[in-house]
Amino acid sequence: MIGIFGLVIFLFAFASGRNAVRPVSEPQVKFVGENNLFITSKAVSKLLIQNYGNASNVAKETLALNELEKALKSNPMIKTAEVYVAINGTLNAEIEQKTPIARVNTNASYYVDADGQYMPLSNNYSARVPLVTGYVEKNSLKSVYQIALKINNDDFLKKHVYEIRQDESKQLFLKLRKCDFTVQIGSVNALDKKINNLKAFYKKALKDNILKDYSKVNLQFDNQVICTKI
Repeated sequence: MIGIFGLVIFLFAFASGRNAVRPVSEPQVKFVGENNLFITSKAVSKLLIQNYGNASNVAKETLALNELEKALKSNPMIKTAEVYVAINGTLNAEIEQKTPIARVNTNASYYVDADGQYMPLSNNYSARVPLVTGYVEKNSLKSVYQIALKINNDDFLKKHVYEIRQDESKQLFLKLRKCDFTVQIGSVNALDKKINNLKAFYKKALKDNILKDYSKVNLQFDNQVICTKI
């Protein structure tokens, strides 16, 4: 029994040692969530290789998986990353990309993601999201983010709004598809009420066939929709 027990310990230690020094394969990249790839598998593999060198020359025990995850998360297109090595030595990376909800087009061009953070444009794919124009600073996206998030989560707004404009005083304006008028939102205070007022106005004006009669729709005031005729 002692001999058998010793043999089991020896075999376990031997297998563990062999497994630890087994060379790691080329990275296998899997994307979760969003199907449209703003960053490619090739780009992710390149990031991994830059941080652990040539995969065929690196033993499993030398890999710092946490460091590799940090390296991937530092990429401004990646939201989360999980890196692990399978028993057969395959290096795997599961990537969740950021989700853009608006595209800033001022003196700089970039996306605002679903968490209100900066996200660069991609050479691989272009998202169909509202355009943000006017006076926008990368380190001050709160108001733009709030209205963009509202648009992204609302079927009516997502269908009709194609542009968000912010002026120097951070007042917000919207442009709707197939409409000549500008919607003045003002600040993001009482935003839900303002959007409900806009929906009510749009439904009534569409029914009466008078959408084309207005140049401006002002929603800044409580329980009022002030319209300016052309």
